[in-house]
Amino acid sequence: MSRTDATAPQQIVILAAGLGSRLGRSLPKALTELSDGRTIMRQQFDNIHEAFGPDARITVVVGYKFEHIVEAFPSASFVYNEQYDQTNTSKSLLRALRASTSGGVVWMNGDVVFDPEALRRAARLVRDDQSFVAVNTSKVSDEEVKYTTNAEGYIAQLSKQVVGGLGEAVGINHVSKADKAVLMRQLNKVDNQDYFERGIELAIEQNGLLFEPVDISDLYAVEVDFAEDLERANLFV
Repeated sequence: MSRTDATAPQQIVILAAGLGSRLGRSLPKALTELSDGRTIMRQQFDNIHEAFGPDARITVVVGYKFEHIVEAFPSASFVYNEQYDQTNTSKSLLRALRASTSGGVVWMNGDVVFDPEALRRAARLVRDDQSFVAVNTSKVSDEEVKYTTNAEGYIAQLSKQVVGGLGEAVGINHVSKADKAVLMRQLNKVDNQDYFERGIELAIEQNGLLFEPVDISDLYAVEVDFAEDLERANLFV
């Protein structure tokens, strides 16, 4: 089990405030049970602790039926997005970053089922305080967040509207200590309905931040939006 920093536990944020209505469940989507008996969020907690150690500081951004998540994970810290039904992930992430302490932050969408190796692979960049976006280059779907890179190999564009994308963002990311304040300013500026990727894209365009794409195409990472996504995720766990 590796630790990215010998002096301070890693800060991890899970974005789980949304309604998750497309999956058609009564509880928050992150509490959806997988075929191995764990919930989506429990497998995320397990993966985080495997990569960053038992002392990793996990903060969950909650909103819809938040009390169920609080009850299921009493050891976590929580940030409440009271506008969960009016805002998107940009504003949930902004709340979490404002609540974070000094240092970089890893964050993920609360509906991603992923290979534990994904965080282990990214740990080097966390240790080096390099901002990154985990990506999958094996498929490029129109409805997913896509990306392009610049001549140096860093992220250039990052949105659902990208044309000629090299792959998809999988919903696991890191902002370095040095980049965090800039990203927060951009997240504050974007529209309430924007995804957090818009804040990253503006920080790249306007402030020259460098986000490295971390290719995890050989690993599984499934964002569970629909019933068929859940079926696919259950093939891996």
